Amino acid sequence: MKKKTHVNKKPKSILFYGLVILLIAVSIFTVPRFFKNIDLSILEKEKEPEIKIPKLQIMDINSPTRPIAVMINNHNQARKYHAGLQDAYAVYEFIVEGGLTRMMALYKDKETSKIGSIRSARHYFLDYALEHDAIYVHWGYSDYAMNDIKRLEIDHIDGYVYGNRYFWRDKKLPVATEHTAFSSIEKINRGIQELGLRNITDEKNVLEYSIDAIDLSSVEGAVPANDVAIKYSSSMTTSYVYDSQALYYKRSVNGNPHMDHEKNFQYTAKNIITYQVKNTTISGDSKGRQDLVNVGSGKGYYISNGYAIPITWEKKARAAKTIYKLMDGTKLKVNDGNTYIQIQPLGQSITIS
Repeated sequence: MKKKTHVNKKPKSILFYGLVILLIAVSIFTVPRFFKNIDLSILEKEKEPEIKIPKLQIMDINSPTRPIAVMINNHNQARKYHAGLQDAYAVYEFIVEGGLTRMMALYKDKETSKIGSIRSARHYFLDYALEHDAIYVHWGYSDYAMNDIKRLEIDHIDGYVYGNRYFWRDKKLPVATEHTAFSSIEKINRGIQELGLRNITDEKNVLEYSIDAIDLSSVEGAVPANDVAIKYSSSMTTSYVYDSQALYYKRSVNGNPHMDHEKNFQYTAKNIITYQVKNTTISGDSKGRQDLVNVGSGKGYYISNGYAIPITWEKKARAAKTIYKLMDGTKLKVNDGNTYIQIQPLGQSITIS
């Protein structure tokens, strides 16, 4: 029987292990430096240039926030102390009793710290709060407005009820108390939350906006509109003067610049929509309150960027959105910016030049 031969494996020398350690050390210190000096961009696919898409400035049309409609006092004593109207994306102006007007300012996703002064509701203003699906903010109401708010189940916040909570009186103003009510978006939003009012909407905007500037000069029937005067009564005329440098209209009332008292600047409008409806004094109303025939259709003007064009309007029901069209039947698009909607008494004068 053969005897197995045992082979002795000699241990690797210290020199061998030293070389291994040296190679590892060299790799650790040189490989990162090697890759650091390589332009890795040649290994990557060339990146596409970033394309910036213009956004609408007047509002985020994708925002689900429900608009807020605030009833604005436009009495001669109150007007000089107006605050916060420039933040509104739209402002409606209507005739009320005594040949005066009131306004309704609409806000969406704003942080306006002072709005007003705020006055009582009139029933035909509710029609336009409804078409914007807006929460209606006011201080008091006429009997007709109170009945309609209840009957139509309009979400509202009344300063007569919540005056110390969601409103305040600016007692420093040298005017009668009824002209001193103000609120803010913060306070109104707190009221919306605490009163459990719906604060989101899936309704489309009443107006369709264009990011690109609209040139009205080539539209059929276009006329220059550098000066616009809209008469409401013998004691009320709203007017605008076009600023061709700033590309907006400066607003005045009865020949005086319409100013923001808090920030000391003249109110401006990018867009003006104006048309006429019949108004009558409500029979038997001791204060001479008005009614409007605002459900129907008619003609008017869209004014922007120094030109006015003829348009049509149609409102099929109180809560229905008013549809504005060009004379060829195309739906009206307006320039990106705030809009004053001047709904004037039938038969009163309008001057565009």
